[in-house]
Amino acid sequence: MPFQPLTQTILNLIKSIPYLLKKDKVFQQIVDLYGTPTISTRPQGFESLCKLIIEQQVSLASAKACYLKMESFLGEVTPQNIINTSNEELRNNAVSKQKTIYLKELSKAIINKTLDLESLSQKSEEEIKLELTAIKGIGNWTAEVYILFCLQKEDVFPIGDIALQNTLKELFPISTKDEMMILSENWKPNRSLATYFFWHYYLKKRNREHLIY
Repeated sequence: MPFQPLTQTILNLIKSIPYLLKKDKVFQQIVDLYGTPTISTRPQGFESLCKLIIEQQVSLASAKACYLKMESFLGEVTPQNIINTSNEELRNNAVSKQKTIYLKELSKAIINKTLDLESLSQKSEEEIKLELTAIKGIGNWTAEVYILFCLQKEDVFPIGDIALQNTLKELFPISTKDEMMILSENWKPNRSLATYFFWHYYLKKRNREHLIY
């Protein structure tokens, strides 16, 4: 695993662990079973957003293989390189037809300066979601996970994530996303940390590890 610097956000999350353990017994149960969660981040920017687009509705292992094949073909994953590559060439290098369209739409937005990724960290979560989801192929899940991993906001709860939903169904007598969002109110303003706990539980219970690439 590459070295991960301890940003102020990560330090804040670590400091919030005792608070969350007292807030809801489920977090102590997770620690007793599997230890404390890994708090992982990704760099801000175009490459991370491309990875999240590729990760939509597929396993992380499949997404990693796809991204690395595309990266090998392009040499460097940049907006201009994606625009300069034909749809057929991208599909021949493991990118699906739909995600080819999404990557090109994102690339156009960056090149045309209708989306400025560097400015997002200074904006509110709602503003960021509005800007990101205006791009074809970026929905709430992609935007929320980008906000969580890359912008490192401390109260993100990406309810569109299937692993998060499945974990909540296993640990609580709830079944709908509305119920999950109501439940998550109990963990404010530390819902990002709560999410890391639930992902940790999900992976460890299934004997999986965090996949970094």
